[in-house]
Amino acid sequence: MNRVITIGREFGSGGRTIAGMVGKELGIPVYDHELLVRIAQESGFAKEYVEEKGESASLNSLIARSLSGMGGYSPMTAEDYLWQMQRKVILELAQKENCVIVGRCADYILRERADCLRAFIYADREKRARRIVAVYGEAGAEMPEKRLLDKDKRRSAFYSAHTDMTWGDPHNYHICLDSGALGLEQCAQILCGIYRKMEE
Repeated sequence: MNRVITIGREFGSGGRTIAGMVGKELGIPVYDHELLVRIAQESGFAKEYVEEKGESASLNSLIARSLSGMGGYSPMTAEDYLWQMQRKVILELAQKENCVIVGRCADYILRERADCLRAFIYADREKRARRIVAVYGEAGAEMPEKRLLDKDKRRSAFYSAHTDMTWGDPHNYHICLDSGALGLEQCAQILCGIYRKMEE
């Protein structure tokens, strides 16, 4: 059976970078942007649409989802279809090979697999704000703190809508790591160490 690491992360915590480090150290593929391409191919949606809608929810989409559940007939929305395709691709990847999967509710989708290490990366807001300015050049009109709050809120709403669980709740993961305190490399080494123990 293949071994999989799923990495959920707060925006600006470095979860994506940590995933890359883990994949390189272990010699296994990392599915992040590559996942977008596969989901776009499966669903027929543009990659930009998958990137926007495949991990975060807007208030309008949540209201529409709530209203569609009222009454007897609930037609499938484009976002419902995207979720089905996203779930299908993640299950297929986990079945196919050892890998690291970033975000997109992969921890929930693969929650019943004994060979799946579910991790969540977080950091305090000030360190995350500094990091997104350094990495993404987040300046201009939108303050980094506002961008953090908005991005995390949308990810949390998407996660809750599709899983009925709370995003970032430690009970949903095997391990939660503070990248601001531990550093990205240390977080990666911890995950690699646990992964290797799974072989024994």
